[in-house]
Amino acid sequence: MTSSNFRDELVHVSALNEFVYCPRRFYYQRYHDEIGTPYELVDGRSKHEEQSRRGGWVRERYFRSDELGLHGKLDLIENDGDVLTPVERKRAESETYFPSDEVQLAGYCMLLETVTGDPVNLGYIYLYSTDERHAVRITDDHRETVREIVRQIQAMSVETIPPLTDTPSKCEACSARTYCMPEETARLEPKRARGTGWEDPDAVSLGGDDV
Repeated sequence: MTSSNFRDELVHVSALNEFVYCPRRFYYQRYHDEIGTPYELVDGRSKHEEQSRRGGWVRERYFRSDELGLHGKLDLIENDGDVLTPVERKRAESETYFPSDEVQLAGYCMLLETVTGDPVNLGYIYLYSTDERHAVRITDDHRETVREIVRQIQAMSVETIPPLTDTPSKCEACSARTYCMPEETARLEPKRARGTGWEDPDAVSLGGDDV
């Protein structure tokens, strides 16, 4: 395997967030590029660029680790003497952050650890909507979650579509819904909906195990 091919297998840290939110959405984004560029992403990029020009205090840095199987650019690294602390910035119209954001932050902390050689047990999530930042303690559980998600992403294939989400409310504004077709999938292939929030007991009983 060449180094260029190995680089292609590295997982971008932002993919951790996407995968935790909905593996099925991530699948369509990765293999079919059917999501496009949603407003939230464009708006987030413009905010990052604006913040990056303010006084030069934002230092975006790219890191990669073949050992972790990760790569990505940190929004901001605060330098307080010998302590380096990553900061991840979010639009967060909900005025809060989610477990998927913590996993993404943990991935950045782990990348920073590979460079410094020291544990990075603290990171911040900054919310544009509230102009507040929240301290997140990075635990061994966070790190193991990151490693497990990297393994799952690297094991994905175009032939295997992840199951429907167990939280249908996530589908309401999802830009991949047209291609994911959760309602249609639940009705026509009830086995795919079993154990998820899209499960239709009537459809399952009508379809039987052979559907």
